[in-house]
Amino acid sequence: MNISKELGLKIRFYRKEKKMTQERLAEICGFHPTYIGQLERGEKNASVETLYRVSQGLNISMCSLLEKTESSLDYQEEHNIPLHIYHQLLAVPPNKQGQVYEIIQKIIDLSKNCKPGT
Repeated sequence: MNISKELGLKIRFYRKEKKMTQERLAEICGFHPTYIGQLERGEKNASVETLYRVSQGLNISMCSLLEKTESSLDYQEEHNIPLHIYHQLLAVPPNKQGQVYEIIQKIIDLSKNCKPGT
């Protein structure tokens, strides 16, 4: 997947996570809503200034938008559960992330013991 498309999916993910419309994000950032849509679809390349304004509008760090995750190398938005879990974990306070990880690991361990179809 190209970097513009990957970045666009991350922008869309964070925007929806914050229950924000494209119009609202555009208003906050000082862009036209059409431009936000083009960014989310990977049709436009974002400048550093644009990334800064979008990250500020989403109240996240630029690093969150630019991070390359292993699961983001070749994913489809609707099938990208690992990336969604990753972003959800980032939203958990750092002092609680270990506990959440342990719970996820226990669930994974339990699922390995399940018979197919159960």
